Amino acid sequence: MSQTPATVLLAVGGGIAAYKTAVLCSRLVQLGHEVRVVMTPSAQRFVGPPTFAALSGRSVGIDSFEPEQYPTGAHIELAKALDLMIVAPATANLIGKFANGIADDLISTLYLQCDCQMLLAPAMSELMWSKPSVQRNVQQLRADGCQLIGPEEGWLSCRSRGAGRMSEPEDILEKARDILP
Repeated sequence: MSQTPATVLLAVGGGIAAYKTAVLCSRLVQLGHEVRVVMTPSAQRFVGPPTFAALSGRSVGIDSFEPEQYPTGAHIELAKALDLMIVAPATANLIGKFANGIADDLISTLYLQCDCQMLLAPAMSELMWSKPSVQRNVQQLRADGCQLIGPEEGWLSCRSRGAGRMSEPEDILEKARDILP
């Protein structure tokens, strides 16, 4: 990571790899970075918001409409003064929304609102990763300036080996270090 503390938005997509994102959150905080965490409803079925709240020391954004916590809108307030947005796991659903400008939940709306570097760590089955539509979306995101890390080859939760495994937290941290000044 950069020598100076950064403000990082950590967006957690709905996949089994979300457990690795908890480790990533912890490591970012240990390095002195301010970490704001947001989660999709699906992500919350794998790892609960209290885990990320404890690791980040902040409440977790889970809904676009939380007027008591974010009077001007969560997508506005959470996107302010960010250095980096990391999406891990970046599911096929999130990748498709980002590539096509769809903003129908907190994370996809934040993606459009954020004016910072983007790092996506895809995770999905090998069959999903290899679909032409997913690869088109990935190409579009790269053309839009997003950086990706992975996916890696290895054991997948669908009980097979192949491409689709989310990169390890330490590798994502190293990539973030390359991105931040």
